[in-house]
Amino acid sequence: MQSMTAYASRGGTAKGLSWQWEMRSVNARGLDIRLRLPDGIDGLETTIRTMFKAVLNRGNVTVSLRLAREDSASSLRLDEAQLDRVLDALDVVQDRAMSKGVTLGQPTAADVLAHRGVLLSDQGDTDDTGLATTLTSDLAPLLSDFTAMRGKEGAAMQRVLADQLDRISELVKDAATIAADRLPAMRKTLRAQFARVLAETTEADEQRIAQELALLAVKQDITEEIDRLAAHVSAAWDLIESDGPVGRKLDFLVQELNREANTLCAKSQHAPLTQVGLDLKAVIDQMREQVQNVE
Repeated sequence: MQSMTAYASRGGTAKGLSWQWEMRSVNARGLDIRLRLPDGIDGLETTIRTMFKAVLNRGNVTVSLRLAREDSASSLRLDEAQLDRVLDALDVVQDRAMSKGVTLGQPTAADVLAHRGVLLSDQGDTDDTGLATTLTSDLAPLLSDFTAMRGKEGAAMQRVLADQLDRISELVKDAATIAADRLPAMRKTLRAQFARVLAETTEADEQRIAQELALLAVKQDITEEIDRLAAHVSAAWDLIESDGPVGRKLDFLVQELNREANTLCAKSQHAPLTQVGLDLKAVIDQMREQVQNVE
């Protein structure tokens, strides 16, 4: 069993660069991979999506990469040709201003250096192809760490779900026992109702009254609900002990368990049985919260 909640990170340095990968996920109905990558690294996004889709099935997954260049890997230099062009342009501006009777202040060295292209930065090897290869080599161990955490979280959830299924099984057995114990009292009540109706009217159709009381008894019978609850619990056990993504199927089974528990409460008309039904609903709701994070 895999959880949809996990986190992993991995970093490295090479060729005057340092980087940090971060990968995190939360639950989602399907698989949604969101990437936050620096521009200009060809092929990296395609590689990530292909690799991760082959391993992950569900979850809102965010992958981010931060790149930083080391200061020692860079140096400054003048582009003398660009500097000459800027100075020539400034000279033309000064001459034109003087011909128009306009006096301009002399530009400083800082003003000249601020012009684009005059001062250049050499930042070492910036071969994007090599960089992409280096960064891609980190993806497999990053994904391995990520899935390992998903597996650890999934194992913990599996134990919780197993305890909850054991509790549901106990409550279903309690409901079956209470339902059997209430039968004599239910029959006594139906007979008393039958006698009271006959005593209060002289025109009562005994056969029709008997049919109505029989229908009422059927409506109070919870045998089918008990059987379906037991079947759903058995199916849930099969799922949590199997390999592969089971979250959606478990979510469906939890909905069905809740439906049967609601029906049991509605049909019980017996305080102890109603209490068991309410306890069932509480455990099933706790189980539903866990199942929301199962891949």
